[in-house]
Amino acid sequence: MASSLSPSPSSLDQTLRDVDDYVLENGSEGLSRDTLHYVYELVKNGNVAFRENRMEEAINFYSRANNIKSGDPIILSNRSAAYIRISQYFMHRTPSSSERRPLSGLEPTTLAELGLKDAEKLVELQSNSAKSYLLKANAFLLENSPTLGLYLLDGELLSEGQLEKYEKARDVILSGLQVDPFSNSLRASLQNLESVSSSSRGMSTHGHPERNDDFDCTLCLKLLYEPVTTPCGHSFCCSCLFQSMDRGNKCPLCRTVLFISPRTCSISVTLKNIIQKNFPEEYAERKQEHDSLIKAGVDLLPLFVMDVVIPCQRFPLNIFEPRYRLMVRRIMEGNHRMGMAILDSTGSLAEFACEVEITECEPLPDGRFYIEIESRRRFRIIHSWDQDGYRVAEVEWIQDIMPPEGTSERDTLQQQTYNAVEDARSWIARAKEAARHDCCNTKLLEYHTDQRKLERLASVEVMMPSPKDPERFSFWLATLSNRRPAERLDLLRIRDTAERIRRGLIFLRQEEQGCRIQ
Repeated sequence: MASSLSPSPSSLDQTLRDVDDYVLENGSEGLSRDTLHYVYELVKNGNVAFRENRMEEAINFYSRANNIKSGDPIILSNRSAAYIRISQYFMHRTPSSSERRPLSGLEPTTLAELGLKDAEKLVELQSNSAKSYLLKANAFLLENSPTLGLYLLDGELLSEGQLEKYEKARDVILSGLQVDPFSNSLRASLQNLESVSSSSRGMSTHGHPERNDDFDCTLCLKLLYEPVTTPCGHSFCCSCLFQSMDRGNKCPLCRTVLFISPRTCSISVTLKNIIQKNFPEEYAERKQEHDSLIKAGVDLLPLFVMDVVIPCQRFPLNIFEPRYRLMVRRIMEGNHRMGMAILDSTGSLAEFACEVEITECEPLPDGRFYIEIESRRRFRIIHSWDQDGYRVAEVEWIQDIMPPEGTSERDTLQQQTYNAVEDARSWIARAKEAARHDCCNTKLLEYHTDQRKLERLASVEVMMPSPKDPERFSFWLATLSNRRPAERLDLLRIRDTAERIRRGLIFLRQEEQGCRIQ
């Protein structure tokens, strides 16, 4: 939805219509005549670009001049005006203009912030100049692009946050009038700002805004939940926007190129508070609907269908499919857990699978996720269904059938586990020694392969659970060797810990001999 992007045309804008010419006689100590002449040419070229509405070129010329002669009032004044003008231009663009020339540089609010910094320096350098206060006031009004709000201005909604900007701009103008009480431009600006602020505040007492589609997300067509306002001025539910951006980094409405991600994009707090305050029941329903997607329940898991995983494994994944990007975002808002499953020979989900926890999640600039996972516990899929493109399953958690504590069978199992621990440690030591030996006697490519073997052995060794938990240890033992998916699936089905330990030791012997059990 489109936001109110700037104040109504006013005398505040008069100061942005032109820039000041540079005068060589205003030289600076320490700079040669040639250097000053070069600065003069840069500012002159910047002024030409400004007057021809080529603001990016103008900013470039002014910045180059500022690098040579920093703190010059004319350079700062002109660059501030250019930053503000280009920020206003981007905020006023129509959707058709956005398609012809997508925004690919700095955001309008960032440009306004840069203009504000220059204006603040200018106020410090020339506290008696009316123009410096006018530039600062203009920058204040543009620093945060407005969002929906309670107040109406010229038929458009104006936010409480934007009203605060008007108040700040008004305070700046008042400061300028204390220095130059006879400035006509400052007086006219103050009159304009006071009329805007008073009319908006007067209208705030007329009650709550009417519920209409201005408060709806144009993607899900429901009340905005956790709203995000894009640099091009459109607001969407946060989850809806990034679900749309999984298929392209453009605004769904005006197609402006967006350089935002869930990690860098913040919720529009003012808009959220306004909606929550005025439509509490509907917002609560939207929250409940959202929570049901990210908090599936104790026995419900979203599924990543790729491969068979057994407990006590750790490895990275690159999430690039749009459906799984959506799933990962929801998981990271919830308990960080999902199931990993595989399709069987018939093309259906295998009955047994494993829960994994996302321990690291790095959003990438192109929308992908780099995640690291650790496998936790196994389960049996009771039934599954599609939800927004990915699978969700109702599961039954599976554990081994263990002999009761204090029985001879339990003591035998525990002793078998301790023996297997010693065998596993000896196997790892021999495997490390063999890899180190190969590193010293192989070519470069094979050297890197053996280095990776050493790194893998170290990472697996770190994951070894306590031998006092025979079931988890039996799965860890199986991770030491590289097994086929069908073999790992059999390990998930087995509910006999002793049998799994026996198979794990056989796998190690076969791995050491360079072959596999068939």
